[in-house]
Amino acid sequence: MFDITDKIKTLRTAKARAVIKVSPETIQKIKNREIPKGDVFEISKAVSAVSAKKTSEILPFCHNIPVEWVGFEHKIENDRIVIEITVKTIARTGCEMETLFAVSCAALNIYDMLKPIDKNIEIKEIKLTQKKGGKSDFKDEIPEDFKTGVLVISDSVYAGKKEDKAGKIIVNILKENGVKNIEYKIVPDEKELIEKEVLSWCDKNFNLVITTGGTGLSPRDVTPEAIKPLIERDISSIMEAARIYGYERTPYSMLSRGIAGIRGKTLILTLPGSSKGARESMNALFPYIFHIFKMMEGKGH
Repeated sequence: MFDITDKIKTLRTAKARAVIKVSPETIQKIKNREIPKGDVFEISKAVSAVSAKKTSEILPFCHNIPVEWVGFEHKIENDRIVIEITVKTIARTGCEMETLFAVSCAALNIYDMLKPIDKNIEIKEIKLTQKKGGKSDFKDEIPEDFKTGVLVISDSVYAGKKEDKAGKIIVNILKENGVKNIEYKIVPDEKELIEKEVLSWCDKNFNLVITTGGTGLSPRDVTPEAIKPLIERDISSIMEAARIYGYERTPYSMLSRGIAGIRGKTLILTLPGSSKGARESMNALFPYIFHIFKMMEGKGH
């Protein structure tokens, strides 16, 4: 089983189909409701719902996700029965295995119900036909000239007494998300120096500025006070999303005072200074945050 704790919850949908070949006589008996074991499709519909919810109990590497909805559709095409199963979940991982398991069990149920009257029944096809949701659905293309500044704010790192880890984590995650043009700087916890560096990047029309450090409650933590006067359009919901993500992992995330907003055409994010807090904030916001630049150009959603 893979570790999915870093992922965010999104609406995920998967659809699968199965094709069962039967004789024309069997098709007629289905239409006339003459199957001895009962209504083939109503029972298969129930089977699909139950099996989707039981998938993780049978397949050891599947996560136990909340199955929010199971849809069952069927049609008869000459000597073929076609069934389609749709599963929806709001979870950290997809539901394709639940959908495939459900459609397989429904097909087996049809086979079981029809085999007493049709010795040549065949399950001809089982396949996934659609999968939606998750990180891949929220990726926006990043221009080659996209410029980002990463500012590490720490007295001890600036003085060389401590190695920077949070800033390097941020840089690595940006690179993993396709950002190539990244400037990296370190300043002490001094309000004027923080303002100077961030303003410099904004004046150079950097697309994104990320600070790390100085968002806590120690006497030297002044990042929010330095950044807030620079912001022209507040987007407090960005850092609220990061705090909610973090709160699922540690209650201490509620103590972060990070803010976010836009100055000119530059998005400014202020992340925690701990490596854990920086990583969690980046996992919460990226790659989804890149969509904001399309919105800023007036292209909507």
